[in-house]
Amino acid sequence: MTETPHLIDALDARVERRNERREFFKSALGAAAMTAAGATAMTLSTAAAAQSITDADVLNFALNLEYLEAQFYSYAAYGVGLDNSLLTGSVGVQGAVRGGQKVVFQDRIVEQYAREIAQDEIAHVRFLRTALGSAAVAQPAIDVSVSATSAFSLAAQAAGLVPAGTAFNPYQDDNSFLLGAFIFEDVGVTAYKGAAPLLTNKTYLEAAAGILAVEAYHAAIVRTTLYGKGIATPSLRTSADAISNARDRLDGASTDLDQGISPVTQTPTNLSTSPGATTTSNIVPLDANGVAYSRSTSQVLNIVYLNGSAASAGGFFPAGLNGTIRTSTTAS
Repeated sequence: MTETPHLIDALDARVERRNERREFFKSALGAAAMTAAGATAMTLSTAAAAQSITDADVLNFALNLEYLEAQFYSYAAYGVGLDNSLLTGSVGVQGAVRGGQKVVFQDRIVEQYAREIAQDEIAHVRFLRTALGSAAVAQPAIDVSVSATSAFSLAAQAAGLVPAGTAFNPYQDDNSFLLGAFIFEDVGVTAYKGAAPLLTNKTYLEAAAGILAVEAYHAAIVRTTLYGKGIATPSLRTSADAISNARDRLDGASTDLDQGISPVTQTPTNLSTSPGATTTSNIVPLDANGVAYSRSTSQVLNIVYLNGSAASAGGFFPAGLNGTIRTSTTAS
């Protein structure tokens, strides 16, 4: 990827502007959430309270996933994890983070992306904790280590990126970091879309839609960068495709809710003059209607637990998620 001083300066200036906007929106969203939730806790609508799964349950499910992403990106970008003040909670047992280290980036643009995503994910943790108040779950135990039996390594082994029993280090270099990030990002988008219909409070639904949009931007950054680097290194695209296939196997043999990044051949329809079959990039994973896919909470858990069968712990969450939504069913 070609770099110029002007491009780096522009990215630095963009980050400063984004930080200023983030602080403004964080205050505004925090105030809105506190108004809707009360001074210390979430106030659920009558309809939600009558359901077996409440709005608080859904937001806590999202918070567990945000803890994972925020820790991974924080370590990758800065070499440190989240402050303990962002990890406590009255619900569930607070767990430690296993592993995590700073990536020695060679591509300064990828490093800028890592920092941007890290700050966004930390902001998501803060926002959800504020919205939930005293109902927020503590961070569960999280595995982002690099041993041969770590979650990243098991995911890479399942995808065929490394042989069985071999470690995969997502912090080793730029490309390894991007592949590690790819394991998470598309899952986050489908998780928020799948969970959105479970929310009954419009304030929380709007907030979840906003976070979904940010996660989609993150996924596009990762997919676009992998696609671009994959032009020079085809094996990188092949590896991303293999991760996509592994996620599909975990979330159910009868479903195809995932797409890699390799080019696809398509024939445009409903054009006045058809150009015939053309080769296109595959940055945006979507269905025939141009709509992003959804995953159920169980399908998401199958992926993060790295287990296609019924499970309540494993993979990136060695002791399971905290909260009500924590057990998956057998993928089908």
